Amino acid sequence: MTLFYEEIAIGDECVLGSHTFSAEEIIRFAKKYDPQGYHLSEKAAAETQFGRLCASGWHTASVFMKTLIARTQELEAAAQARGAAIAKRGPSPGFEDLKWLKPVFAGDTITYSNVVTGKTESKSRPGWGIVHAANTGVNHQGEPVFFFKSNVFVERRDPAA
Repeated sequence: MTLFYEEIAIGDECVLGSHTFSAEEIIRFAKKYDPQGYHLSEKAAAETQFGRLCASGWHTASVFMKTLIARTQELEAAAQARGAAIAKRGPSPGFEDLKWLKPVFAGDTITYSNVVTGKTESKSRPGWGIVHAANTGVNHQGEPVFFFKSNVFVERRDPAA
């Protein structure tokens, strides 16, 4: 996450971190952002296809972002301590194929990671490239629960290249 565009290789993988979703947290998020019954109470969830309280997909996506930023900050701090240059990250021009593959239930621990799937030189932003990645969340039973493809601008070490 501290690497420049030229230093990033297709296939590079980074484990971002894990998070355990508590019932209280699921309900708190749902009340504020996604107040559907199966996110708000065990009783309401019991009457749905989920059968029990589960996290909003938007909650699982938000936690992905939290783990991504935390891991990026860890890597940047380590690079700064070594005196290494840190590549800037630009905005994302978008994402694709967001999928919630399985419900995330209260008590589930999700481990998030990403793997670089491609790179594109930016024609509109000299000095930048776009890194494409597959991003996943896997529960403590090894089952994929979350997926999307991302695209992020990354600074080039040599803008003239």
